[in-house]
Amino acid sequence: MRPDLEQNQTQALAKRALTATEIVANLAQLESWRLSGDGPELAIEKRFDFPDFQQAMSFANAVAYVAQRQNHHPELAVAYRHCTVRWRSHDAGGITRADFECAAQVDALLR
Repeated sequence: MRPDLEQNQTQALAKRALTATEIVANLAQLESWRLSGDGPELAIEKRFDFPDFQQAMSFANAVAYVAQRQNHHPELAVAYRHCTVRWRSHDAGGITRADFECAAQVDALLR
């Protein structure tokens, strides 16, 4: 297969909403991520705890950097000592491979 066609096919798969079975299988590969919401609001979500606000904000900024690099942006909620990251693909109408790939990259920030 031509490289450009293969890349387009890979991008299309990343933007396709996953089935329930695919979501459960992918969720099992991530530590402490859970399903949140219902219907069009269904997302994968994880709360990250920190010793103080400054570290929570630093983490949120690192997540923003990952999101910009991937051109895929999560919902972030930052509080005094935690940050909640929520991924879903609005344009696909569900959870996609891109959401799981970004969640794995966010987890890698703390390794």
